Amino acid sequence: MKMGNKLIKNLSAIREQAPLVHNITNFVVMNTTANALLAIGASPVMAHALHEVKDMVNIASALVINMGTLSEEWVESMIIAGEKARERKIPVVFDPVGAGATPYRTSSALRIIETCKPNIIRGNASEIMALVDQTMLTKGVDSSVAADVALESAKILASGNNCVVVISGEIDFITDGIKVESVGFGNQLMARVTGMGCTATAVLGAFAATNPNTFQAAVFGMMVMGITGEFAASKSNGPGSMQMHFIDCLYSLSEKEIEKATCTLQ
Repeated sequence: MKMGNKLIKNLSAIREQAPLVHNITNFVVMNTTANALLAIGASPVMAHALHEVKDMVNIASALVINMGTLSEEWVESMIIAGEKARERKIPVVFDPVGAGATPYRTSSALRIIETCKPNIIRGNASEIMALVDQTMLTKGVDSSVAADVALESAKILASGNNCVVVISGEIDFITDGIKVESVGFGNQLMARVTGMGCTATAVLGAFAATNPNTFQAAVFGMMVMGITGEFAASKSNGPGSMQMHFIDCLYSLSEKEIEKATCTLQ
């Protein structure tokens, strides 16, 4: 089966099953990621209260942990939710936003990985490298290095934690420590819209909820992000309209558009 047909099948599964994706995410992107999940066909819930996350995980099909706006109580909620997700054997997707920027942020990310055992870790190149080499410093939440530079770190991180690691960049890289897949779709305007990486993490949660093959789920999730970004950019005049068109294009993404974008892929 061609890659485009596989992607269509995976996207259709989300739209048919409407999986509940539980997000413990940051204040900056809550609205955007919730709308993106709704647009792709999933059902989002944003819940971080210490006393309800365990119950929310009980009814979810996937858990997305995003540490963009950190606090001690939120970290505890993430740990509790992650452990419950492991118990239920539902996929956990982790976004180590800003890892390497401060010691607290890096140590919190490593603790979440150790206790929650995420199935997918998605970050930019600097964040992924900082999780492997704690002396690596990042520039806030933005990457200071290209995605391909971090590939070796991603392989080490994936192998050491038995997970799939996704490096977002001009070209996205997905690895399980052995296999490596690259996704070259997308547009430079995506980097000018805040929370686009966080949106990718949420979308990966929807794909992981409906595809038990985590590596495939990660590849197809990043493909949808990139393809949608290309269509949205073609209609946009700048970052503001890009954000609006991205949600619309994600909602209306069709088999025909996917086939057109992936016609050269096997």
